[in-house]
Amino acid sequence: MYDSTMSITIRPAAPADIPLILCFVRELAEYEHEPNAVVATEELISAALFDEGHVAHALIASLDDKPAGFALYFFNFSTWLGRPGLYLEDLYVTPAARRAGVGRALLTQLAQIAVKKNCGRMEWAVLDWNEPAIRFYRALGARALDEWTVYRLEGKILRDVATSGAPST
Repeated sequence: MYDSTMSITIRPAAPADIPLILCFVRELAEYEHEPNAVVATEELISAALFDEGHVAHALIASLDDKPAGFALYFFNFSTWLGRPGLYLEDLYVTPAARRAGVGRALLTQLAQIAVKKNCGRMEWAVLDWNEPAIRFYRALGARALDEWTVYRLEGKILRDVATSGAPST
């Protein structure tokens, strides 16, 4: 249970956090009703976050020195703005730490990173059924981009398009 005297800390992830990050990813997948969709391994996450030329970054949140959540993000680029953007891939707060300010603290830290890196915007996706998250984001002042639809190529179709320009029939 949350107590207003609890302290929130946010720090960059370290290699020792890889098992915790993967645990949080699995918990998030469970929350999003996709528990079997996670194929990431500690090795893959470690390479993405810490190898030379790494493509992603992560923050770890703690509530009274206990792991409470994480944010995983990367930088993209807006040709219209002519500036980078920060894309939040995952934001997860443990059930025990929800409503304690952990999510707000993570988003505040991400916004500070985006401003420091001269990003023109910060974006993320949220499942349309996740009303608690939608209310939270709206309360922060975020707006939904309802006119945009996300498309995805993955797995075999991605490989087919990469080799032949079209999916195999």
